Amino acid sequence: MSQVAELKGADIAKQYLVAEEPYYCPVADEVETYEAAYEARMPMMLKGPTGCGKSRFVEYMAWKLGKPLITVACNEDMTASDLVGRFLLDKDGTKWQDGPLTLAARIGAICYLDEVVEARQDTTVVIHPLTDHRRELPLDKKGELVKAHADFQLVISYNPGYQSLMKDLKQSTKQRFGALDFDYPSTEIEADIVAAEAGIDKDVADKLVQIAHRARNLKGHGLDEGISTRLLVYAGQLINKGVKPDVACRVALVRPLTDDPDMRETLDAAVSTFFE
Repeated sequence: MSQVAELKGADIAKQYLVAEEPYYCPVADEVETYEAAYEARMPMMLKGPTGCGKSRFVEYMAWKLGKPLITVACNEDMTASDLVGRFLLDKDGTKWQDGPLTLAARIGAICYLDEVVEARQDTTVVIHPLTDHRRELPLDKKGELVKAHADFQLVISYNPGYQSLMKDLKQSTKQRFGALDFDYPSTEIEADIVAAEAGIDKDVADKLVQIAHRARNLKGHGLDEGISTRLLVYAGQLINKGVKPDVACRVALVRPLTDDPDMRETLDAAVSTFFE
């Protein structure tokens, strides 16, 4: 890479730096483990339920390491070109535009593919050359082979609770990554997180967490997923803005979770137990 290209890449990288420290409360040794994995440039896979802090963890680690972070929200319509790039037409003809994966590889960013199983399997195979000793990305349409920057790392996440035969990673993909398991924090830590993130009293946060635990016990018994830490923060933020706690819980915790009348009644009863 030429000196001019290196300077341009450094300027682009600055745009993706995490400017302020994200709030993250470690629950075990995940921070130290990830730091070691980054030192080895090991591709990492984060596994856990919706809203348990996987994305926040990646953001926090990018800030802690001082590395740019490029996040991609994966979906079933995402193509390989959406990741690596494509030729675009403009007034001067055709011009190549890097996709987020290619850009991250060039500038030495952490590339985070969120909910990667949502993408088609024929799309996710493009990451394979970046996740072994080669650390390179072939741009077939452009006829270029991109050698990953020394600081580049690939991180993916998904929710094992939604795994199916149709939506799962191939073993050939899984076995290219180290993995960290995530789950909802312990009651005490989760209450601390909700109180800090929402700006509410600890006792109110404790009650919200207790409601969440009751809902999570219903997973597989009428609920596909329990109340996430993210939703608890939303409820706390509404309470912080002056919304009555029971109303905030209905809006942020119950209504987003289910449309089933009986299940809503059950969850509303749990809310009433703590907030009359």
